Amino acid sequence: MQKIKLKTLFVAVAGLFVGLLLAYSISSQISPTTTGGLKASKEGVSEDIIDAALKTYVPPGQLDEYYLFASGGHSGQLFVYGVPSMRRIRSIPVFNKESAIGYGWTTESKEMLGDFAWGDAHHPALSETKGDYDGRWLFMNDNANSRVARVNLDSFTTQQILGPVPNVYGPHGSVFLTPNSEYFMMASRFAGPIPYGTYSELDNFKEDYKGVMAAIAIDPKDGEMSVGWEVLLPPWSYDLSDAGKGVSDGWCFLTTYNTEEAYHLLEVESSQRERDYIVAINWKMLEQAAKDGKTKDIGGAKVIDPNDVPGSVYLVPCAKSPHGVDVTPDGKYFIGNGKLAPIVTVFSFEKFMECVNNKDFQGEERGFPIVNYEKTRVAEVEVGLGPLHTQFDDQGNAYTSLFVESAVAKWSLSDFKVTDKTQVHYCPGHLTSAEGDTVNPDGKYLVSLNKLAKDKYLSVGPSHPESMQLIDLTSSKMKVLYDSPVDPEPHFAQMIKADKIKTFEVYPKDEAREGAVYAKEDARVVRDGKNVTVYMMAFRSRYYPDTVEINEGDHVTWYITNTDFDEDITHGFGIMFYDINCEAQPGQTQKLEFVADKAGVYPYYCTNFCSALHQEMQGYLLVKPKS
Repeated sequence: MQKIKLKTLFVAVAGLFVGLLLAYSISSQISPTTTGGLKASKEGVSEDIIDAALKTYVPPGQLDEYYLFASGGHSGQLFVYGVPSMRRIRSIPVFNKESAIGYGWTTESKEMLGDFAWGDAHHPALSETKGDYDGRWLFMNDNANSRVARVNLDSFTTQQILGPVPNVYGPHGSVFLTPNSEYFMMASRFAGPIPYGTYSELDNFKEDYKGVMAAIAIDPKDGEMSVGWEVLLPPWSYDLSDAGKGVSDGWCFLTTYNTEEAYHLLEVESSQRERDYIVAINWKMLEQAAKDGKTKDIGGAKVIDPNDVPGSVYLVPCAKSPHGVDVTPDGKYFIGNGKLAPIVTVFSFEKFMECVNNKDFQGEERGFPIVNYEKTRVAEVEVGLGPLHTQFDDQGNAYTSLFVESAVAKWSLSDFKVTDKTQVHYCPGHLTSAEGDTVNPDGKYLVSLNKLAKDKYLSVGPSHPESMQLIDLTSSKMKVLYDSPVDPEPHFAQMIKADKIKTFEVYPKDEAREGAVYAKEDARVVRDGKNVTVYMMAFRSRYYPDTVEINEGDHVTWYITNTDFDEDITHGFGIMFYDINCEAQPGQTQKLEFVADKAGVYPYYCTNFCSALHQEMQGYLLVKPKS
């Protein structure tokens, strides 16, 4: 017995000794740093990599500091990421059908999408109050079909699509809201004869083709959009835009290319001039002109000829084919990104107004005065090759994407000198910094939206993911913290503090809501001739009714109310072979309409996993044949 006790004691002591050795071995490989991070071990991982991992790591139970909203390009979607984690947390369908939630199948979403099966989502713009993001809505243009959409940020759902907006051919020149969300401005990429449907040969380009900027009015109470007024512009291509703020509030700025007015081989013919223009528009003057009735109806829109409103439009020479134009947070400068020149040009709004007031012009084009370039320009900053877009931080710095150089340049707004540059992969288009388009940027983070990825990720065949890279702005040198693959194509993005957005989790009970039923006794099927209305209640784990009988040829209106009022308990609804699909969030009522054109037996079921008895949540649609 004594031997057994000694043996047990020996094993315990040996185990303790091994444990201490193991603990020492581990502690020798990791140790706290002054920033709370971990020091690299002999595994060869650098401190920079560990620091980046820690800065982007959001532990379970904690939330990201920012929402990042990135356009989905020709996917028609809006991508939502958390920052700094760079995790995609939602894809919001805007201009495309999305079966995951039945967007494009419900009556409401089908009406919003109209006759178009896709859209080219380019430039998201967050609503603003006094030049700061307010977290209410997001607006985004459809470059393919001249539309604009509103996403409500309390539910992260598309609630309105307006358009096609009259007379605007491809509203690429739309990326901004005015400082109190009075208007979402959208200008045409393509010149064209107006109104839509007007035909004119390309040989008549200079005479018959027009550029147009539309001011989309926004109701301050609910965000409802309508076409306010439009202004005629020369037949140039309007690329991007920004709104004045602070001292420049009331003005907006558009970049142009193809002031040569070419219509063939634009890669060559539209790059002949050394300079194109930034078009400066006094939108408050045009707004007043519209109120005064100085408009004519073209295609159903109130259109202003700016020649009837002298002083409303001026031209500012800028390095050829400028892409972005960006107004500094204080509104004192507007910056042209030259694209085909290695510089960004900084213009003083104060000096611009001096030229306007003193009529200090260097000629005119298309009837518009050209302000004195040398007087208005305050700096030409040599940032590098292919500057496209500029963002800002809270320390008086600007950041410009360099498409050709695959880099981001940091430069000072005080002395206009480049202070840092970092490589990105590859060919960045737009940038977005934390609250970077507002009067009060946060700094902290910058995201580079890159057009190419090539060797950055596991191969998926000939078409590679595109990428977004998170860049740290909190130290003197920029550092890339994270690479995130993204579906094509993130054109533009904006980043807002997460606590500015207030979502609701459950749709409130509303007995007056069209088609809503909240008790199984009220669930029913109502026939009126060949029109059948189904009032369905969905509740874990049952549909009421779970059998619906109709006749071949009936027109069916089907309401589904999710009466689970628990957060995140979503019910789907799909009918086999009928191409019917939707999703009802907690408390929500959805509406579907279809013609029962196929006789037979068609199961329906919950498509969204909702409970342990999810599989049992099903029923039958019985369609009796005409005979």
